[in-house]
Amino acid sequence: MTLLILGVLLWSLPHLFKRLAPTARANMGDKAKGPIALILLASIVLMVLGYRAWDGTFYWGRSPAMTGINNLLMLVSVYFFAVSGMKTKLAQYIRHPMLWGVVLWSVAHLLVNGDTPSFVLFGGLLIWSFLEMTLINAQTAWEKPGPAPVGKEIGALAGGVLVYGAITLIHSWLGYNPFG
Repeated sequence: MTLLILGVLLWSLPHLFKRLAPTARANMGDKAKGPIALILLASIVLMVLGYRAWDGTFYWGRSPAMTGINNLLMLVSVYFFAVSGMKTKLAQYIRHPMLWGVVLWSVAHLLVNGDTPSFVLFGGLLIWSFLEMTLINAQTAWEKPGPAPVGKEIGALAGGVLVYGAITLIHSWLGYNPFG
């Protein structure tokens, strides 16, 4: 329990630091990027170890319908990550595609994982992503990206499907069949 909560906090706080203390973060300069990256890597390790070790209360499990919805949301989530990286046409309409990808990822996992560790992990990251979007929106004006060529959209779609396939393969290798 402690490892998982610490992992979620170690993920959230460095990300929120730039928004909550922008002057302090700016004063740290580029030399802070390495230590922050190590903290974030440690947070991922703690989240994985804490999630796998915590046997919490179980409220609901998978159903065929929820598994299908989960997989669809995950595919869209991965696509949103590609949209963010490639600045496709969709990025002109969605201000925070990567954070919305985290929202979809979190909701998708909460639909099929109704246990306490999932509430802490996926619920915690869901709250973090909404908080991050709220702080960004309050502090900075949105500069929409310019028009994107159709090739970027096709690349994002193809890349999203390939990454989604890799994610499902890794989940299967780890013993979590994403297809039910």
